[in-house]
Amino acid sequence: MELMDMLLHRRSIRKYTEEAIPEEKLEKIVQAGLLSFAGRGLNPWEMIVVRDKDMLKKMSGCRVGCGTMLDGADAAIVVLGDSNKSDTIVEDCSIVMAYMHLMADTLGVGSCWLQGRLRFAVDESSTEDYLRNLLHYPEHMKLEAVLVLGMPAQQPEAHTLEALHVEKVHKETY
Repeated sequence: MELMDMLLHRRSIRKYTEEAIPEEKLEKIVQAGLLSFAGRGLNPWEMIVVRDKDMLKKMSGCRVGCGTMLDGADAAIVVLGDSNKSDTIVEDCSIVMAYMHLMADTLGVGSCWLQGRLRFAVDESSTEDYLRNLLHYPEHMKLEAVLVLGMPAQQPEAHTLEALHVEKVHKETY
């Protein structure tokens, strides 16, 4: 698949079937994240892959409103940045998320980026603290996001080049 076709096709998927993601596909999604680039080559990110259904259900309370998709997911990848290693963890972890998001789509796996940083859980704690209490990651590891994964129950239509917001592109000056 050509890169532009991949970018047009990728859509966020929030509803999943009960079909399990094959382990080799999940491994490729993780590998895509590990292949991402990072500022100064520091790779300040780490991931927690969760497949346990009980844990996914518990994690579904991590975000007011949209965390419920975790309850129907087959897997989730929690992306964390090591604040002791770099001051570019937000950017670096975002690249990891984007690479995994694109890989999931090319493999026919549905995915959705669940923002964690600066968000709140159903118990009014921060999403970061809520997940830290469940997954036991250390204080210096900062939550960026969770990639929610499952076999898609639906596939929205692809984007089109004609629908791009070209008016948002400025040349030479604003």
